[in-house]
Amino acid sequence: MFASRNFLFVKSAGGGGGGGGKLFLWGRNNEGTLGQNNTINRSSPVQVGTSTTWSQIDTGRHTLAVNSAGQLWSWGKNLNGQLGLGDTVDSSSPVQVGALTNWANPSVGDSDSFCIKSDGTLWGWGSNDSGQLGLGNSTSYSSPKQIGSLTTWATVNISTAVGNGSRATLATDTAGKLFAWGYNGQGQLGLGDVVTRTSPVQVGALTNWKTPSCGGNFSLCTKTDGTLWAWGNGSYGRLGHNNTTYYSSPKQVGSLTNWDTPAAGNDASICSKTDGKLFSWGRNSSGPLGLGDTVYRSSPVQVGALTNWSKPVMGSFSAICLKTDGTLWSWGLNGSTSSMLGLNDIISRSSPVQIGSLTTWTVPAAGAFTGGCIQS
Repeated sequence: MFASRNFLFVKSAGGGGGGGGKLFLWGRNNEGTLGQNNTINRSSPVQVGTSTTWSQIDTGRHTLAVNSAGQLWSWGKNLNGQLGLGDTVDSSSPVQVGALTNWANPSVGDSDSFCIKSDGTLWGWGSNDSGQLGLGNSTSYSSPKQIGSLTTWATVNISTAVGNGSRATLATDTAGKLFAWGYNGQGQLGLGDVVTRTSPVQVGALTNWKTPSCGGNFSLCTKTDGTLWAWGNGSYGRLGHNNTTYYSSPKQVGSLTNWDTPAAGNDASICSKTDGKLFSWGRNSSGPLGLGDTVYRSSPVQVGALTNWSKPVMGSFSAICLKTDGTLWSWGLNGSTSSMLGLNDIISRSSPVQIGSLTTWTVPAAGAFTGGCIQS
């Protein structure tokens, strides 16, 4: 998630929780995504307000955040009502979504939003042109709408990737079932076809799915047995199957059983393992694989030799990852109008570089052109 792209809960695609902390964002701020009450881009982390109770975060061209009281706040671009405030007015400062205090697990898409409540219900709002909200139609909504009547949702993820790939949604329930809906032109829903769905459809019959991540026209998901699966558009080798073949059903990546947290970008993938190693594959034009070059990979390759990586997330063309020592690292594209790496410059990196020197980072998030993290 927040991932990516993506989505992260403390939250995930990866996450841990706690009593909350300070929230920092950086990168493109054209629509007020950074919550600074202005539209000035930032190349280094800048704190959002003075609150020290933020616990969950996801960011893209807009931002959703939940605090330790269970309140949901949103800000940034709102052309399609993705802030959930009942209108289509951009906001450059956090605004509370309603008055409820049972929100959890936010996920941000390019122009849509999801959040699970503590009662296990799933809610969506914003753009819905491909049925990505799962409401049985293609109508956009500027206020949260409940998706079905289930009270057993566990995770949800929609990509912040640029293009049609951002219009597919994956979610798991507490029984380990995987559901998909939205745009399916490249088979990214994993349902064995390329038919778009406007309501959740179960992917197969298995009940051991764990952490989904949606990329640009492709999908990743781990299972509770530690295996990693990928499907959809295989261009650039982003599925990790050592080819560029399209698959409309889940296909296992290799045979290893210690995969942990996947994160998908526009055309590249990264995934941490339970032993703290980090692997990447796919398109590498701007170095988002973190391998010190710009060579594409069609199979997972280890990023360096360290074994203390945790909670990777991906924007469209860049990556952010925590280490178990609480440091925060980024690499990939770092354009002049975005500075999404948070390194106080506009230089792209093909290897991980530490953001500042702090060791208290806890919950990372990455959008198409933004980055963020909660600090304890």
